[in-house]
Amino acid sequence: MQNYSVYVSRLVPKKEPFAPGHRACIGCGEALAVRLACKALPQNVIIANATGCMEVVSSQFPMTAWRMPWIHTLFENTAAVASGVESALKAMARKGKRPDTGTKVVAMAGDGGTSDIGIQALSGALERGHDFLYICFDNEAYMNTGIQRSSATPYGASTTTSPAGKMSIGQKTWKKNMPAIAAAHDIPYVATASHSYPFDLMAKVAKGVAMPGPAYIHINSVCPTGWRSAPDLSVRLGRLAVQTGVFPLYEIENGRYKLSMELPELKPVQDYLKLQGRFRHLSEDTIREIQQRVVEEYEKIKEKAQ
Repeated sequence: MQNYSVYVSRLVPKKEPFAPGHRACIGCGEALAVRLACKALPQNVIIANATGCMEVVSSQFPMTAWRMPWIHTLFENTAAVASGVESALKAMARKGKRPDTGTKVVAMAGDGGTSDIGIQALSGALERGHDFLYICFDNEAYMNTGIQRSSATPYGASTTTSPAGKMSIGQKTWKKNMPAIAAAHDIPYVATASHSYPFDLMAKVAKGVAMPGPAYIHINSVCPTGWRSAPDLSVRLGRLAVQTGVFPLYEIENGRYKLSMELPELKPVQDYLKLQGRFRHLSEDTIREIQQRVVEEYEKIKEKAQ
């Protein structure tokens, strides 16, 4: 155990660029994901962060949890701000106004600021080929403003704007496939990650930020408040999302798919759904429908990886 601890301490920086003392909810998976991602970033980095949970909990004036250059942007323009910073750094170095120190630019946003409000700016930045890393922390709804549904909300989930009831199962559409949309721009690197698999997450962030050109990482982030789950189950739920095939871990490098964890057998999706209050209204028929869809989508990823 002692040798293992020494090994881990060498792998993971002890420095905390995302400082403790913020106001995230108890058991917040997104705060854990941000912490891990920041540990994998180089010191010479500038972060553009969209409005959302992490911006609100980390930046109450006059204090901040960010121990690095950090810019708060609007919901919709995170990728635009990041691409502007990246272009400005290049222009200043080209004109001799500052040395090229290899500063990295990272954009961070939630699923609403990525797959809904910010998708236009993100698509434009990816198409133009800006050298930056975009990280989506996906907690599957607009949690900061009252748990409203987003296009990343899973089928059947109950939110304040897609409530379950006698005439509704909750969310009526399937989760938007943002990694596939990012990959369709033919960018060098796309990946999925989970805070429940920290070494995989940090390795992908380090790889993405070092990759020349645009990179996109989609991180599953458990939200006990919006998912109506016990705060001490966040890591377990993140693992179950992967182990059931609901949120598979993979990379797309220069168009080639690679599974980060190929499971010989998927756990029943019911194991994942039953721990969340947002799914407690689902009938057995709907759960079977979700199970079938999960298996079909997982097989598509496996086929692409082969």
